Amino acid sequence: MSLSYLIMAIIFEVAGTTCMKLSYGFTKAVPSILMIILYLLSLGSLTFALKKMDVSIAYAIWAGLGTALIATVGILWFEEPVTALKIISLGLIIIGVIGLNLSGGVH
Repeated sequence: MSLSYLIMAIIFEVAGTTCMKLSYGFTKAVPSILMIILYLLSLGSLTFALKKMDVSIAYAIWAGLGTALIATVGILWFEEPVTALKIISLGLIIIGVIGLNLSGGVH
C-alpha cells in the first residue's frame, strides 16, 4: 500500500508542478488553486507512504521520478528543447530510482 501512496504522491506533484507553469506566476486563478490542492495531496500521500517506507528511499524516489516526469511533460507538452545531455540525465535519474527500489526501502 505504501508504494501506491508514493505513486499517487508523484502523480499529484507532477500535476501540481504542471499547474504551476499554467498559472503564469499566480495570474490565473484556476491553475493556481489546483496547484495548491495538488501539492497538499502530494504531501499527504507522501506522508502515508512514509508509514512503511524509509524516508531516504521514499523521498528520493518521489523527488527523482517527479523530476524526470515533469521534465518529460516540459518536453512533450510545453515544447521545451531536447538535448542529448537532457535525455542522458533523465535516464540516469531513472536508473538511480531503480537502484533505490532494489535496495529495499519498504518495511
